Amino acid sequence: MAELSTVARPYAEALFAVAKQDKAGLPAWAEQVQQLADIAAIEDVRVAMADPRLEDAQRASIFLGLVKPEASAAMQSFVTLLVANDRLSLLPFVAEQFHALKDEAEGVAQADITSAFPMSEQQVAELVKLLEPKFGLKLKPHVKTDASLIGGVRVQVGDHVLDTSVQAQLVRMRDKLVA
Repeated sequence: MAELSTVARPYAEALFAVAKQDKAGLPAWAEQVQQLADIAAIEDVRVAMADPRLEDAQRASIFLGLVKPEASAAMQSFVTLLVANDRLSLLPFVAEQFHALKDEAEGVAQADITSAFPMSEQQVAELVKLLEPKFGLKLKPHVKTDASLIGGVRVQVGDHVLDTSVQAQLVRMRDKLVA
């Protein structure tokens, strides 16, 4: 998958450069890109787009016909470019990288929070409030539960991991005892 992300990167960067200059704004572009990615991820659509009997213009027309409301002229051109280069299947990767570029431009980061027990919205909000100064970014939390942590939380923001779980503490203690 790393290869697909690498191939998708220039497309995402080019699309982001155009989106930054458009008065519609990045949120509108992000929504359109995500819709295109969702459509491209549908198995029946992938099969139809791979049909060798279709010309590029037909592929683009069929694909764009699935977009509701109608895609902007810039998005239509982008889809036509992807079809011409046989890269339509990259749309989910393009969308992922587009969202990452958007978050970076807005000073926002995704925070994957794993807790041993379910957390209330208030607890999540308090945790995010404590973590934002540490990372120097506005955090968008994504919370999941993993009972194997025993207690505490593990927070991942990009490449940074803050692990205060009981499981991690037990592993650290074991490593010290073995050393």
